[in-house]
Amino acid sequence: MARTAFALSLLLTGFASVALAQGGETIVGTWKLVSPLETTAEGAIVQNPFGPHPTGFLTYTEDGRAMAIITYDGRKSLSVNDRTAAPAEELAEAFATAFANAGRYTFTGAKVTHQVEASTAQNWVNTDLVRVVKLEGNRQVLSTASGVTMGGVKIRSTELVWERWEAKKPLG
Repeated sequence: MARTAFALSLLLTGFASVALAQGGETIVGTWKLVSPLETTAEGAIVQNPFGPHPTGFLTYTEDGRAMAIITYDGRKSLSVNDRTAAPAEELAEAFATAFANAGRYTFTGAKVTHQVEASTAQNWVNTDLVRVVKLEGNRQVLSTASGVTMGGVKIRSTELVWERWEAKKPLG
């Protein structure tokens, strides 16, 4: 019995270390996107690359799962309710103005690594997305030197500011 209790405590400690920073801060919970910022390869700052009021949520669970979605501001509704029957150009725009991914994560207190298992960008599946983490009260800043191209512009870094979200809070 003592061996089982000891093994269980080791297992639980392992799960806790996934979500707790060295100072005891946690990323577990749901976060709402406050502000995105991108810097181009030339050093220009792109405020709100997803439009003036994008919507985004990021959730980390205690058992090491993460889910994220960001939708751009000003997205248009499809002309039909059946998304598989919508015109190709509408589907292309809908795809280009939203992205999501989900999978496991590990958190060391200085960085979080998302092991992508599902994504709107299929080429992210089975990859690791590494982000530098700064926890500041009820805010979390995730940043990366991504080196990706967005809208034909080479991006040097991305910084997303998230605020801890409570279900009873209004979305606005």
